[in-house]
Amino acid sequence: MPRRTATMLASTLMLIALLCAGVFIPVPYAEMSPGPTVNTLGDHDGEPVLQISGRKTYPTSGHLNMTTVRVTSADYKMNLVEAVYGWLAHDNKVVPHDTLYPDGKTEEQSTQENAEEFSQSQESAKVAALKALDIPVQSWVIVSTVVKGTPAEGKLHAGDVIKAVDGTTVKEPGDVAELVTKHKPGQDVVFTIVPAKEQAAAEKERRTPTKTEKITIRTAQSTDTGDKRAIVGISAGTDHTFPFSIDIKLADVGGPSAGLMFSLGLYDKLTPGSLTGGKFVAGTGTIDDAGKVGPIGGIEMKTIAAREKGAQYFLTPADNCATASRDVPGGLTLVKVDTIDDALGALNDIRSGDTADLPKCTTKS
Repeated sequence: MPRRTATMLASTLMLIALLCAGVFIPVPYAEMSPGPTVNTLGDHDGEPVLQISGRKTYPTSGHLNMTTVRVTSADYKMNLVEAVYGWLAHDNKVVPHDTLYPDGKTEEQSTQENAEEFSQSQESAKVAALKALDIPVQSWVIVSTVVKGTPAEGKLHAGDVIKAVDGTTVKEPGDVAELVTKHKPGQDVVFTIVPAKEQAAAEKERRTPTKTEKITIRTAQSTDTGDKRAIVGISAGTDHTFPFSIDIKLADVGGPSAGLMFSLGLYDKLTPGSLTGGKFVAGTGTIDDAGKVGPIGGIEMKTIAAREKGAQYFLTPADNCATASRDVPGGLTLVKVDTIDDALGALNDIRSGDTADLPKCTTKS
């Protein structure tokens, strides 16, 4: 066989081998891409996204779109060819698998966690919107979770309202841990609670709960390495009662990043006039009960999704501005927001057409 022919054959075989390796050898990466974007002022799957009853609402116009990111599943095995294609593609982002599924999380575990975060974000969105409107919201500290195998198991339950610990009134979730850790492991701590069932019944009947219980729990030592604190095995959270019914209907979405846009949608429906002035505004960001906007993941994918849908302005958490500004889709203005009040101020400028002084994102912000 002539040397030239042999060289070409060897090169061809090597190329085939490399292609086979690229196709069949998995790599530890996952892919993010632009996901659906939904107008919080509109309908989804045939029903309004934001449903309010027991309070006067007003017509709205324009868009206040929440945005999402699609991700590959936890058990999907990306190959080298797909990874390279993703790195080169403008609308996709390849990231280490552990970024999306840390600590070996299964897809079911990740989905459950996202669902819980989504539910909490809805509650905080309602609270933030009503506080911005000076509408009173009742709040109390609850047992959020009970860790299996700890002293609290079987004695406290998720949804129990914590009124006091050792007779000291509890006002914030952090008060619970502070009061428990005043004890040494092995000492008793007394919880005064309203059982979850009593609380639920009182809310349904719109009355003050009448049944309280005192639960004594013997503390244990924290299982964290080097941590000798006393624990009972619960995490505390906050629950709320609203003066009218607010329901957010949006299936197949997880995570906390729609909080800001839900808040703004509720604010718009509860106030006369149009918050957007008919403009197409999209955005993202977590929100807490006080109206503070927090950063989210996948910001580049969300701006692409928003612009493809037709958005002109994108409300961007301040901590995401620098990343988002590196590659802004043409025709989209990134507006920097740190609180719900920032967002409302920006929407006022957008509505009036006075956008010259909008707090825009930069690569340094």
